[in-house]
Amino acid sequence: MIRALRNIRSLVRAARVMARHDALFELDLAKDNLPPIALALRPFAKLRFPWERRVAAEGDIADRLSAALSELGPSYIKLGQFLATRPDMIGPELAGDLGLLRDQIPPFDQAEAEAMIEEQLGAPVPELFETFSHPVAAASIAQVHKATVRNADGTVRDVAVKVLRPDVEARFRRDLDAFFWVAEKLERFFPETQRLRPVAGVQTLAASVELEMDLRLEAAAMSEMAENTKGDPGFRVPEVDWNRTARQVLTLEWIDATPAGDREALIEAGHDMKRLGNRVIQNFLLHATRDGFFHADMHQGNLFVAGDGTLIPVDFGIMGRLDERSRRFLAEILYGFVKRDYARVAEVHFEAGYVPGHKDVATFAQALRSIGEPIFGKDAQDVSMGKLLAQLFLVTEQFDMAMRPELLLLQKTMVVVEGVARFYDPEHNIWEASEPILADWMMRKLGPEARLQEAAGGMMALGRRFGELPDLLDRAERAIDQATDPKGIRLHPDSLTAIREAENKGGRMGRAALWLGALSLFGLLLTQIF
Repeated sequence: MIRALRNIRSLVRAARVMARHDALFELDLAKDNLPPIALALRPFAKLRFPWERRVAAEGDIADRLSAALSELGPSYIKLGQFLATRPDMIGPELAGDLGLLRDQIPPFDQAEAEAMIEEQLGAPVPELFETFSHPVAAASIAQVHKATVRNADGTVRDVAVKVLRPDVEARFRRDLDAFFWVAEKLERFFPETQRLRPVAGVQTLAASVELEMDLRLEAAAMSEMAENTKGDPGFRVPEVDWNRTARQVLTLEWIDATPAGDREALIEAGHDMKRLGNRVIQNFLLHATRDGFFHADMHQGNLFVAGDGTLIPVDFGIMGRLDERSRRFLAEILYGFVKRDYARVAEVHFEAGYVPGHKDVATFAQALRSIGEPIFGKDAQDVSMGKLLAQLFLVTEQFDMAMRPELLLLQKTMVVVEGVARFYDPEHNIWEASEPILADWMMRKLGPEARLQEAAGGMMALGRRFGELPDLLDRAERAIDQATDPKGIRLHPDSLTAIREAENKGGRMGRAALWLGALSLFGLLLTQIF
């Protein structure tokens, strides 16, 4: 009861802040479809006390949402960014507006930042850095300072120092509890929402936030991506200074390059904008399909372009992962749409287990055709692979396909990356840029050589299992001997009598049955491999 009252108060406060910024348009538009609890709380959300002033409703929906969520604090900014990945929950239009949220809030005090650094790194700031600036950027979870450090050879290099906000963890814990409470009530009282898995969605948000709260994990993500991409042309990850990195402080290489959002500066520097657009898309797809590990917040503000056109991402707090099955699913459906092979795209959904087996494959392929065919008559600049995936996820609702958070995060990231590519080249053709990456992945993973490697791996696994058979048989025989020995396992006298009678009737038959079981196991392994 106390938890419920606490969370209701928190949510009413959030709704009131949204109302003051004229950002409660969804409550007004959807009032006929709101759950009873939301209808009951709606008047309190719209109520304004005499001492409260209404904030002037300036800008578009995204501007008003940004202002309201920034006032509510970091948890709500992250919630908004997360909901931008769930058009199935909130609708594509609102998801698009939330995708424009800007995570920019005022910095915290310089003295607090320096105290945090000294506590985390165990030394005064002047001993750790030659110079240390005031904040150069601030967001909901951390802020960034520019500093210099002296190398062992006496030279000096620039670094960026990211410092976690002092009170951010406590605020997230409090607000996440309210989010969980709402999700639990939705699943309990509105069964139709269970397919959308709101509790699992909040768990995904909580897990993401937990990773962002430990800057050592962000450093580890940078290190992992640097290792994955060390041979990739046109892409580089900043180097981490592990000696000046702790749970709440991250020090990394300062990037002296052109911000990816400064299009005019890039053109003046002589960069090929069409090539840059292709590079953004191809690197993202390469990381997602080859590595199963991708930067999930790759907008212009988190990208720099070096003089030779190399892309350098920053802010690795939000990363996406795809397991082997999801990577194969992604590559096959995208390649299937490129080749207009809707039957194969449908089969992939069923093979992956995303669509229940009792649904009709041909009907599902027909639904996929309704998504894919309209895009082929459009100009390249009007076609979006990310939006295609969003439509796919919405259509699958009628086929009882459960939403997978990792694929939704990838879809949201793809929309962002496409936006960057078209920022450079308004006529960017997403299909032409992506086809070489997808075709190469298909050949490496599904071609004849890949099949042979898969079969060889299976035979090795079979050999290991078959080598264990003698030991398995020996242990089984000892277990039978122990079971029939009165000094071993205590059995009821009637059970012992039955065992002896069976043994007297055919000890050889027991051994034959044991070997028959072993051969059956061998056959089962063969069917799993081939």
